[in-house]
Amino acid sequence: MDGLIFLYLFPVVLEKRNGFFMNDCYNGKSKFIFVTGGVLSGLGKGVAAASIGALLSRFRVIPVKCDGYLNVDSGTMNPIEHGEVFILDDGGEVDMDFGHYERFLNINSKTEWSLTMGKVFSTLREREREGVYAGSTIQFIPHVTDVIKSHLFQVASNEKADILLVEIGGTVGDLENEFYLEAARQLFHIVGSDNCLFAHLTYIPIPSGTNEQKSKPTQMSVRDLNERGIYPDIIIGRCSELLTPKIKEKVALYGNIPSKNVISGLDMKSIYEIPLGFQEEGILDIILKKLKITSAGPPQMDDWKRLVELSRYKKTRKTLNIALCGKYTQLEDSYASIREAINHAAIHLDVTFKLKMVNTNFLDLADIDAVVVPGSFGKQGVEGGIPLIQAAREMKIPFLGIRNGMLLAVAEFARHKCAISHTDTTVETNLRKGGHNVLLKEGSLAEKFYNASQIRERFRQRHEINPEYIGKMEENGMVFSGYAAEEDRMMQVMEIPEHPFFLGCQFQPELTSTLLKPSPLFYNLLKAAEQRFDERR
Repeated sequence: MDGLIFLYLFPVVLEKRNGFFMNDCYNGKSKFIFVTGGVLSGLGKGVAAASIGALLSRFRVIPVKCDGYLNVDSGTMNPIEHGEVFILDDGGEVDMDFGHYERFLNINSKTEWSLTMGKVFSTLREREREGVYAGSTIQFIPHVTDVIKSHLFQVASNEKADILLVEIGGTVGDLENEFYLEAARQLFHIVGSDNCLFAHLTYIPIPSGTNEQKSKPTQMSVRDLNERGIYPDIIIGRCSELLTPKIKEKVALYGNIPSKNVISGLDMKSIYEIPLGFQEEGILDIILKKLKITSAGPPQMDDWKRLVELSRYKKTRKTLNIALCGKYTQLEDSYASIREAINHAAIHLDVTFKLKMVNTNFLDLADIDAVVVPGSFGKQGVEGGIPLIQAAREMKIPFLGIRNGMLLAVAEFARHKCAISHTDTTVETNLRKGGHNVLLKEGSLAEKFYNASQIRERFRQRHEINPEYIGKMEENGMVFSGYAAEEDRMMQVMEIPEHPFFLGCQFQPELTSTLLKPSPLFYNLLKAAEQRFDERR
């Protein structure tokens, strides 16, 4: 690794079972970090895992998420129940934590890095049908855990990973993640203690009226993990305050680790502060020492630190009101990537924002500086969305329509500017998923924003603009400024040049936005929103 990083490796003994190597060509070189969670759900294991990965940026870190649900992937799951479905460049539909992985590790994830229990059982059935088990009785142990281990080893080998960062979904004690924990325990004994580390995220509450940090939930969670044969090397205590030396010593005593290995998981205003907080707590040194890794220097995060500091100490008086109008507004995580894309742009523009999650029947836009309409509506949402988009267009409020949001904007324009109301302006096409190239029209706003004539963005698209009506809409002032490179003139971007910012896209620009490189569409949306803010004031 360019002579800067040295991994001290140990030979691995391959175990053969039922006619195949149960660890499927493990290369013997990768280190493994498992991130587990306890006490309660929603503590932020995904962000914690991504933060650890960010601090290990000098290495090739590959994230894997193990989910206990029986769905093969997240594609059909309700965002209100599960959070947003994150679309990968290769077309995979995965858990929203992959958004954190990509934004923190600066990588394009792959479908194979997502492992669900549905995939595990599918693989098990395929192997059984292929005769891999030679007539043996198939059991949860060893066969289910073997599939999990072999999948992890295969990803590590295929990706030539220095470190495989594995997040085990759910909470210790959940029935559905028991086999992942057992597989992790077995893997530890295969690769050896110098090649495997366990980090456990728990909760340290401060009950009202006591003003005292309480360690008992963490003690019980660690005990539950120990009962499964796993002994964490690092315990991260999520708390509203930095953990006191006393509480660290107490947790360390019950966790059988040094007190310096108990890390404060402090509540932060921004998730992008978390890697820096972990670094201040010394987590990187603990990891490198445990895994017998020497490094030539600290992680390369100077630009990251600068932007976090800019966000932390904002002096701007501008707080933009952004209306996010969609179907799943009951849960903010349904649109987590949109929230983060707005945040990235706001940091670079040195403004703050309030995100108002509203349904499509919301029409009071007087104090709104920008409107974002994402995909997924249903019939009621469609009819509610059209008058809202009409109001944004006529009131000159900056507007960004994504997926169905673009289609609604086209339908609204067709109805009220082109007198096209007797038929649909969209037609159904084959489902397009994942990354695709988009050609941008020369001289268009889209080309100006991206500073490119061709871009690559991610799709989950089933409908397209009916080409029969494109000419008439362009005659009335709408410009179709982006189209699919693979198909003949399938329109992917539209804009209204006479509007401060009125643009729609069939792709999801939020999925490729990062702290260091905000999405050009969200960045320019907020620039227009800032101008509206000034005019309103």
